[in-house]
Amino acid sequence: MTARSGAAARSGARGRSGAGRRPATTARLVVRTLSEVCVTVGTLMVLFVVYVLFWTGVRADSAMDGEIGKLRDRWSAGPAATASPDGADGQPDGSREQPRYESGTSFAVMYIPRFGAGWSKPVLEGTGADVLKKGLGHYGRTARLGETGNFAVAGHRRTYGDPFKDFPALRPGDAVVLTDGTTWFTYRIDGRPYTTLPTDIGVIDPVPRKSGYNGPGRYLTLTTCEPEWGHSHRLIVWAHLDSTQPVERGRPSALTG
Repeated sequence: MTARSGAAARSGARGRSGAGRRPATTARLVVRTLSEVCVTVGTLMVLFVVYVLFWTGVRADSAMDGEIGKLRDRWSAGPAATASPDGADGQPDGSREQPRYESGTSFAVMYIPRFGAGWSKPVLEGTGADVLKKGLGHYGRTARLGETGNFAVAGHRRTYGDPFKDFPALRPGDAVVLTDGTTWFTYRIDGRPYTTLPTDIGVIDPVPRKSGYNGPGRYLTLTTCEPEWGHSHRLIVWAHLDSTQPVERGRPSALTG
């Protein structure tokens, strides 16, 4: 074999070898790229879960504590702006029209002993997304606290502090206690949580349909999402006003018993 033919043979071999390596190199590049994309997506998903489960809760807890702190400062400074319309018998007198609550502003604190001795959340006016990040929200078209009618309140089941995480645990006879700085209002739940659709707005009517109430009264409605991590349905509980007492007399028995 001549030197020229030998060189040509070696050149051809290298060409065939390079052609064989190119598909393998391309495949490795594709696999490596896909792996990096999967790792990146997985990392983003983990960060999102951490944000939803942890960081929104941290921010919401801080916001709720801040709202309760502002309420206590306001109440300690003088008569509450949302003072209860007490009648001569010590019960709220729904015949006296009261000013509406200010949108986005906290006006009461709610306690539900079933959720734990340390459970307390501020109640703000409105049910918008920004409001529910700072506490529970009062449906603006419903009655004021303690008035004749239906005082209706919404809260997140999960995220933003999970205020109503244990909502399904509520039972008939459980107390829901609120204060506006001058009066304690103790409501008693009348049935187990009821599941309905978001379009069923009758649950917050003055006399809610399917509540079992036969006429006007001083009622409370609590609403949250169902299922736990979804929002296709709503969980509802209804309660009636059981008792009131001035804050000067101390905390009600529902919180101390």
